[in-house]
Amino acid sequence: MSQLASDSPPEGWPPDGRDAPSRGDTRSRIQAVAVELFSEQGYDKTSLREIAERLGVTKAALYYHFKSKEDIIRSLIDDYCGQMDSLVAWARQQPRTPAVRAEILSRYLDMVIDRHEVYRMLQQNQAALAGLTSEKHRGELFKERMNALIDLLVEPGAELRERVRAAMATTGLSIGWMLFHDQVDDPAELRSAVLGVAFELADGPAEAADQHGGLGGPAQAADQPVAAGPGWPLAAARTSGSTR
Repeated sequence: MSQLASDSPPEGWPPDGRDAPSRGDTRSRIQAVAVELFSEQGYDKTSLREIAERLGVTKAALYYHFKSKEDIIRSLIDDYCGQMDSLVAWARQQPRTPAVRAEILSRYLDMVIDRHEVYRMLQQNQAALAGLTSEKHRGELFKERMNALIDLLVEPGAELRERVRAAMATTGLSIGWMLFHDQVDDPAELRSAVLGVAFELADGPAEAADQHGGLGGPAQAADQPVAAGPGWPLAAARTSGSTR
């Protein structure tokens, strides 16, 4: 798979500096419209002609970017892999500290938030997509990258229990966001809640209680610089631009 994003994201990488194409980028607009139509009427019942019509471009312009609907699905998977590869590359350059663990989880959640319409569409169309070549590889690609991310949340040679804890913290981010996104009025509040639970899982009950002041929130004094904290306040406070 080609990596679409830089291996070394700059400071401020997601949400504000993520490697998303500009709004005027035809390729990204085609993807967005395709996701809308696949969600509204199903993958099987949507044609490239309908995508072109809603987008307001000719079929020739659409074919320049995508030859088929499967090409669009493949591009969405490639984009996800590129984002994950960039996150893993960044995390490998960082020390294994609680603050970095918190930032890894925070950045991964921002990816989920940014792409949750894509995830929902893929889930809604599981039966229709099951036979596609790109779909057959999706689970394998997801597992490979999730394992790489989990490895960065634990110490080298960590016991199974610690790896399971890290896996539950990571996968719980997407489950928590996708399950409750349509049930809350304040996405920022949901983001903070999902991250808080993930940090508790990643740190372990005792360590999380010491670092974050228990379930009620961080134990830092109000005048203490956020950057000096263990990571929870820094990542949980970053809600702007990532709460669609």
